[in-house]
Amino acid sequence: MAKVSFLVDTDIFIDYFNTGRFHALFDSSRFAVYYSIITKKELLTKPGLRDSERASILAELTRCRLIALTDSIAARYSDLRRRYPSLAQSDALIAATTLVKRLPLMTRNKRHFQIVSDLTLFGE
Repeated sequence: MAKVSFLVDTDIFIDYFNTGRFHALFDSSRFAVYYSIITKKELLTKPGLRDSERASILAELTRCRLIALTDSIAARYSDLRRRYPSLAQSDALIAATTLVKRLPLMTRNKRHFQIVSDLTLFGE
């Protein structure tokens, strides 16, 4: 059976780390979990993050697939910022990554992304 692929927004990772919510997504071999470089930055720069928390985050991220910043993602980001000036910079980078890689986005913040046309959203 083919894996179902998602790009996962930072808020989903945070819920998983804090409460175990979404464990079926992260702990199942049925899903391929991708994340943007901005998610890694957001997770690792949280104020007050302890070394043990940092180690846990890094360990979990090794089980997922990082999508690095590319020229095509940067170009799409620039286009999104121009077309949707109210879209936050970090959200625009996540949306650009999702669009370039043609992945659906799993997020609890659908309202942040719903203005972006052609974006497939899952979550709340």
